[in-house]
Amino acid sequence: MKDFKNAIIECVPNFSEGRNMDIIKQITDEIEKVEGVRLLDVDPGKATNRTVVTFVGNPHDVVEAAFQAIKKAGEVIDMRNHTGEHPRMGATDVCPLIPVSGITMEETVEFAKILAKRVGEDAGIPTYLYEYAASADYRRNLADIRSGEYEGLAGKIVKPEWKPDYGAAQFNERSGATVIGARDFLIAYNINLNTTSTRRANAVAFDIREKGRQKKDEKGKVVKDAHGEPVWEPGLLKNVKAIGWFIEEYGIAQISVNLTNMHTTPLHILFNTVCERATVRGMRVTGSELVGLVPLEAMLEAGKYFLRRQQRSTGVGEAELVRIAIKSLGLDELGPFDPKKKIIEYRLQESSAKKLVDFSLTRFALETSGETPAPGGGSIAAYCGVLGAALGTMVANLSSHKKGWDDRWEEFSEWAEKGQQLIKEMLYLVDEDTNAYNKIMAAFGMPKSNDAEKVARKAAIDEATVYAIKIPFRTMELAFESFNLSKAMVIHGNPNCASDAGVGALCARAAVKGTYLNVKTNAKGLPETAELKHILERSEEMSAAADKLEQEIFEIAVSKMK
Repeated sequence: MKDFKNAIIECVPNFSEGRNMDIIKQITDEIEKVEGVRLLDVDPGKATNRTVVTFVGNPHDVVEAAFQAIKKAGEVIDMRNHTGEHPRMGATDVCPLIPVSGITMEETVEFAKILAKRVGEDAGIPTYLYEYAASADYRRNLADIRSGEYEGLAGKIVKPEWKPDYGAAQFNERSGATVIGARDFLIAYNINLNTTSTRRANAVAFDIREKGRQKKDEKGKVVKDAHGEPVWEPGLLKNVKAIGWFIEEYGIAQISVNLTNMHTTPLHILFNTVCERATVRGMRVTGSELVGLVPLEAMLEAGKYFLRRQQRSTGVGEAELVRIAIKSLGLDELGPFDPKKKIIEYRLQESSAKKLVDFSLTRFALETSGETPAPGGGSIAAYCGVLGAALGTMVANLSSHKKGWDDRWEEFSEWAEKGQQLIKEMLYLVDEDTNAYNKIMAAFGMPKSNDAEKVARKAAIDEATVYAIKIPFRTMELAFESFNLSKAMVIHGNPNCASDAGVGALCARAAVKGTYLNVKTNAKGLPETAELKHILERSEEMSAAADKLEQEIFEIAVSKMK
């Protein structure tokens, strides 16, 4: 049976309390008590009187933390006294599980059912399953389950078609009911309007949301089909749920959106479509806000989208793409937007894990100069490759907006994007070269008191050494590839930057020659396999070719200065 030891799932429970921080903390304390779970975000809203919490971990640990949090919420939140702008039906209104890595959606569904069963039977809170975990098609949509909200739950829960999946079919007056399921990553997103009219905000929401609005005839009456059911006119965007509301805290109306598939409808397309529909209806979008966390991919794609609209290079660094996305989407209108706190990948990065690439230049140099063999030549060679690609990328970006070259911005943008990809992978290899050395040292430290241990130790050493060959070889391949960038920029790029492209080629050569030395050193004494033979032969070829390419680019750069 799969143990899910290395699997990660995300849990995003929504609690019906957004004003009393003491109550919220009592709930989140239960989450943090569970070892192996990491609390990433707590996002309370006063007007909605609702808090969205995000945490991740091993599936078993996440289920335990979620159960304890839901149980505590049922004890400290009294739904009889709850009011707020957001639809809700319980103290823990909804609790989705989202697969992150090492686990499938089908497996996540099973964990959702385990959690729902515990909540229904052990905590005494009626529980419904939704989305991928739904027990019936008509229960997949959260809005359908929640229809009638807390106030209508007493009459709804006793109907056979709305019997809870777990727990008694009795109205829990204090806690209401909870909806638990498994779903894809959802972006909770509010778009700000320069109006106080909920009616007008709703009009835009109906324009864009997939469900759309009920069709009406010329007299304003709802059109019905042959079965007497209302006919719906679909909205403009797939996988979008939206409503309009007024937020007294900000004094504005917003369109509140749940984006259930950011690949079908990217965040930036959603934002721009709302801008267009608001303009048609005499309003203006002033900004937006993210509730909870957002995937890095959504922000990077938004940054590229808005740069393309400006006909500017998209081959800028990750931090700049994120900055452009924040400003273009107006994510900092209502308050500061900290990427380290709001982007899920950044929150998952362990602050305790020290990486060479995060060091200052001074610290990196001093770390290298110490009495330990790592970081050594492999990491330095990889960083030389990073610098070479960075210089070529810089020339591409400068060329993309050179005066008089406006019709060439896409050409240079493509080169810059290729450069950024080279930079990203070689930055990873700076640290991975040191990690490869540490793997070898760990293998040498294995016990060798008997024949079986000696065999296992020898196999581990060989395996680690092969890995320590593959890492610099990959660096060599990438650095060699960066010659194409340097050459293109020295020939076609901004002539004022020819020297920069030339220096980039010098760095690329240093990276290739340096990693060549690493490959040769680590290959000594290893049995020659077909794979190792290919690596050594290809290394010889690239090492020799690097000399010629660097000299060719260098001479072209010098000729540009005459």
